[in-house]
Amino acid sequence: MGLVFDTRASDSPWITTVWTCRSERVAEMTSVATGTWGLVFWVERGRTHVGVTGAETRTGTAPVPEDADFVGIEFAVGTSLRSVAATALLDSGIALPDVSPRGFWLDGGRWEIPHPDDAEALAQRLVRDGVVMHDRLVAEAVRGYRPAVSDRTLERRFRAATGLTRGAVRQIERVRTAATLLASGVPDAEVVAALGYYDEPHLARALRRYVGRTAGQLRAGEGGAIALDLAQRTTL
Repeated sequence: MGLVFDTRASDSPWITTVWTCRSERVAEMTSVATGTWGLVFWVERGRTHVGVTGAETRTGTAPVPEDADFVGIEFAVGTSLRSVAATALLDSGIALPDVSPRGFWLDGGRWEIPHPDDAEALAQRLVRDGVVMHDRLVAEAVRGYRPAVSDRTLERRFRAATGLTRGAVRQIERVRTAATLLASGVPDAEVVAALGYYDEPHLARALRRYVGRTAGQLRAGEGGAIALDLAQRTTL
């Protein structure tokens, strides 16, 4: 056994996904590149913890506490924390202090620990109180709109909101989609054609850099625990 994930999409403009996870007899996992930041809540041996996670530019390994239960909120590209620069969270994170089973401190305020179904309500309160900021131009660009600003201005806004370039965010989103498609049995050639990779070696290099798995390993479920819900439904 390893990591048992359950992931759902969110209808909140501030959140992409909400996930829960149970770790079972696993000491470490393969981390996967992501263009988003998040809040993670977990209980380990009766003690509650809260962390802020940043965008990740590459794959790697990360320790996993044994027999722990997690709830995670992945915030949408275009959102950011007021009190912490996105660049400071890049390939890193922050463990929040003074956490109790009921609440945690963030940006000078005390907030309730959410259940999975309460994630949207927490996000709404954080946005309302200015703890989480939203850059509309970045959010629109991610959805395919072309904001009426220069490329230089848009790139600067992307870096401020995510710590990443616009191109890096696109690459990471594409390879994560590719990984879930491959895990569901879609042939390499179809993934290459659907997602705009130049050829199969191009896809293989992206998987190695950002996911830490080969296409064959993803299809076979090999390689150990991975920080990606490969059971979520993704279609071409």
